[in-house]
Amino acid sequence: QGQLVESGGGLVQPGGSLTLSCTASGFAFSLSAMRWYRQAPGKEREFVAYITSDATSRHYGDSVLGRFTVARDNAKNTLYLMMNNLKPEDTAVYYCNGGDFGKYWGQGTQVTVSS
Repeated sequence: QGQLVESGGGLVQPGGSLTLSCTASGFAFSLSAMRWYRQAPGKEREFVAYITSDATSRHYGDSVLGRFTVARDNAKNTLYLMMNNLKPEDTAVYYCNGGDFGKYWGQGTQVTVSS
């Protein structure tokens, strides 16, 4: 049974930076495309970023394009989301997703952007 565990969330001031990590186990992480999503209070879950299994292709949601970078280290079974120039509207719970047909979800990590 696959498992994803996010970490790295916290409180950051507007304009600041934060890096999230997602550690995978129990499935072939190196063969799986991975995604980040986020969900703010009272809003639907929103796509943030996508990376192919070999990291040759990445895609981003319009609201984070140019500020966030998705990366992975297949040797460490770990997915990353590097977030720069954070804004209050980036406040949300961030989830990683992957595995066959995207069947595995992490428990989420809270990111709060506030002064």
